[in-house]
Amino acid sequence: MHFPKKDTFFLYFLTKTLVFSQYFCNFAGQMEMSIRIHNQLMSLSRPRVMAIVNLSPDSFYTSCDIANEQHFLSQVENALNEGADILDLGACSTRPHSQPIDATTEWQLLCKGLSIVRHHWPNVPLSVDTFRFDIAQQAISYGADMINDVSGAQADPRMWNLAAQHHIPYVLTHAQTIGAEQPTMVQVLDFLQNRLHQLHVQGVADVIIDPGFGFGKTIEQNYDILRQLDVLQTLQAAILVGVSRKSMLYKPLGKTPEEVLPATVAAHMLALQGGAHILRVHDVQAAQQAIQIFQLTKR
Repeated sequence: MHFPKKDTFFLYFLTKTLVFSQYFCNFAGQMEMSIRIHNQLMSLSRPRVMAIVNLSPDSFYTSCDIANEQHFLSQVENALNEGADILDLGACSTRPHSQPIDATTEWQLLCKGLSIVRHHWPNVPLSVDTFRFDIAQQAISYGADMINDVSGAQADPRMWNLAAQHHIPYVLTHAQTIGAEQPTMVQVLDFLQNRLHQLHVQGVADVIIDPGFGFGKTIEQNYDILRQLDVLQTLQAAILVGVSRKSMLYKPLGKTPEEVLPATVAAHMLALQGGAHILRVHDVQAAQQAIQIFQLTKR
């Protein structure tokens, strides 16, 4: 398959940035990214690690046993000791072909996890991984600092107002099926750019964009995006990448999620080279080591 050159995307989006020029800088320039958490700026000049804390028993890889508080504490403490900058707590699995649990069960799991983390680590940045408005609203009252909404507010449009009202970062994910009418990255960029503008209009200052690896995309389309990830820098927003142990890694290799840590690290390095600011991961230490090596190449 022929993949359009990056210049194609720059020319395509140059014509579309005139309306939203305040959200772009010169292609030759580079802004230092940051997000506001706890009324303080977290610099993204060095890439950050977001540790996945799965509370759902239906996760595709691994889950934290919230019923066993000591086991849960041990897993969270280990992630923080290994260098996690942000904890991303989720209780409703979004793995392919999974059936979402009901909101009551999701909140029961998430509420306990949030309470435990906030009691032991009052200042650690906390993200809540949910597509439900009511869950996100309650999570904020329990100390969540960020909304990671895989639906891009399509499950509930009130999500954006919630983020604006509380002045917290919002992770905007592309989770659409990619059609054949345009190149993969053009469709991803178009989606993210349009909604990024809408989010700013609604008052959400800190928007983190996630191209949505594994959501509505074939393996080939996932690699289209990874190969051309640097094009997302034209949006001048922080970029989050979540490829950790996903099927785009283990299926081509004929492996299981448990066997693809080396492939995950390789994908993380490619993402960093493409401009990723945040890596959402299962294995914090491995991700931090990848970042350290990447940083050495920038000196």
